[in-house]
Amino acid sequence: MNQNPGILGKKIGMTQLFAPNGEVVRCTVVQAGAVVIGKRTQEKDGYDALILGLGERKEKHTNKPLAGQYKKSNQTPKRLVRELRLSAEEVAKYELGEKVGVDKVFEEGQFVDAQAKTRGRGFTGVMRRWNFAGFVSTHGTHEYFRHGGS
Repeated sequence: MNQNPGILGKKIGMTQLFAPNGEVVRCTVVQAGAVVIGKRTQEKDGYDALILGLGERKEKHTNKPLAGQYKKSNQTPKRLVRELRLSAEEVAKYELGEKVGVDKVFEEGQFVDAQAKTRGRGFTGVMRRWNFAGFVSTHGTHEYFRHGGS
């Protein structure tokens, strides 16, 4: 079980920064702005955790039980909701409705682990899935324009 603090975010894109010595540093731009929408405690739930929400969700797309939970915590519905298990001391640092900022969780120069979900490609061909160029359409090619190589 992970006991390290973390954040929720959405990948915006990639960029590059130039270090003082002239090196190019590749960077991923992540929009982070998760809000604490609930807490789990040892006394009530048997473990300690923060419930974080990210992004806005329309009221009409939220079912009634979830809408009631958001109303109880005075929050608007969130698009993405995740639980982060933490120690009791870490959970006590945050209040309901508080934004979990990157500056509160990480230090400058600290290495972080990132997890993400990729879009499924299913049974697509190699051109869409791995950006293959495709084969030439001359010199007797027949039915193999969008296939892989040899």
